[in-house]
Amino acid sequence: MLFCPLCANMLLVEPDITDTRFYCQTCPYVFHIKNKVVTKVPLVRKVVDSDVFGGEEAWKSADQVEVECPVCHHKRAGIIDIQVSLAPEPKTSFLRCRNPSCEHQWQKK
Repeated sequence: MLFCPLCANMLLVEPDITDTRFYCQTCPYVFHIKNKVVTKVPLVRKVVDSDVFGGEEAWKSADQVEVECPVCHHKRAGIIDIQVSLAPEPKTSFLRCRNPSCEHQWQKK
């Protein structure tokens, strides 16, 4: 952003027939753009914890139930109950296989 040196208002861009220029809305100041300046700023993505259940500590302290894993058929799983919607509905149960080589997660139906 550039500002007018006369009145300190923000300059606006106006494409002209011969060139592009900055101009001020309140005073007659005009700045002709001679060179094109392009700056590329790479997007730095924020690292987000993909486990919305509270991470590994929440699964370690989760209650254990006897249920069969649909992937490895292990007989024990951890269970966490979470209120998914704002509506007055019952909590949704999510399970995670206790087999260290599997750790499959699924929703209780």
